[in-house]
Amino acid sequence: MVDRLLILGGSGRIGRCVGADLAAHTRAEIVLTSRNPEFQPPSDRYLVRCCDVSNADQLSEIVADYDLVIHCAGPFLHRDARVLRTCIKRGVNYLDVSDSPEFTQKALAYDELAREAGVTAIINSGIFPGISNSMVRQGVEQLDTADRIHLSYAVSGSGGAGLTVMRTTFLGLQKPLQAWIDGNWRSILPYSDREIVEFPAPYNRVGVYWFDVPETLTLPQSFPVQTVVTKFGSVPDFYNYLTWMTARFVPPKWLQTDGAIEFLSRASYRMTQFTDKFTGIGVAICARVEGKKAGKDAVYRGSLVLENTAMAAGAGTGSIAELMLNGQLNRPGVSPVERVLPTPLFESAMQSRGIEIQLNEVSG
Repeated sequence: MVDRLLILGGSGRIGRCVGADLAAHTRAEIVLTSRNPEFQPPSDRYLVRCCDVSNADQLSEIVADYDLVIHCAGPFLHRDARVLRTCIKRGVNYLDVSDSPEFTQKALAYDELAREAGVTAIINSGIFPGISNSMVRQGVEQLDTADRIHLSYAVSGSGGAGLTVMRTTFLGLQKPLQAWIDGNWRSILPYSDREIVEFPAPYNRVGVYWFDVPETLTLPQSFPVQTVVTKFGSVPDFYNYLTWMTARFVPPKWLQTDGAIEFLSRASYRMTQFTDKFTGIGVAICARVEGKKAGKDAVYRGSLVLENTAMAAGAGTGSIAELMLNGQLNRPGVSPVERVLPTPLFESAMQSRGIEIQLNEVSG
């Protein structure tokens, strides 16, 4: 029988990229949802259903028809966990591209219910979070004990993503983030503490800043480390300074309004539509893990560069969906990617998609 999977938010940029990956790597029947009844699928490989995730009755009726539901309807900061809750109630496996620590906490609260229902629910898939989390696991597994994780991301322009991702960026500036440093949770100003990180070519040296992502929350829970640093930067660099000034000088009350987020998101999106022509829309990731190996200090550094950030997110989510559909990922409960995806499966999935990750032991 052909597997049936539903992509909520399938008309959006990330949802379409997830669908494209699954169309290329599975034989599943893929259904994209949209709130717009006039939305047309990209090809006859897909079916379309009209669905609003805020409509509980409609959601419950639709979800029951599928083997796997993939939640791509962000931004996730203000989403509740109703899609996950509905999947658990209906006994349907669940996957999402959530990128909000607040949403992650809501989802993890359903872990016991998911286990009791025999539902595998995997959260925070995509590129970052997602592929980045598995890169950390790669590094941790090279060591006898891991002590410090440092994740850095660099994105060119829009990254090929849509307005939703822009909204997520500015939503992340609204309040201080909680970071795990030296064994304690500390409050950190968003987009602070600029640091220059050496990425692979063509990115090379890029300025990165503290940014509120789910990895900050889940990695200390998944691995017994003392410090987790998560930093993000844009190319070209003047976007970093604009974002830094927004975080420092825009009145917090104004930044916390829907109108402000929408204005900033649309203005930024229009700017990136111009600069994307010169910078591209790629992403670079560096995952540095420090600890002990054979009684000595050791550092492992994983890195990758991809030409299209949105397509990379589609590959990260699509690869996990493929493994769930073929029964290789079956772990009832709610789990972030790094806790449930074994490294050999991750490496095999990346290889099948032509994604090359460099993992090296480095000094200092």
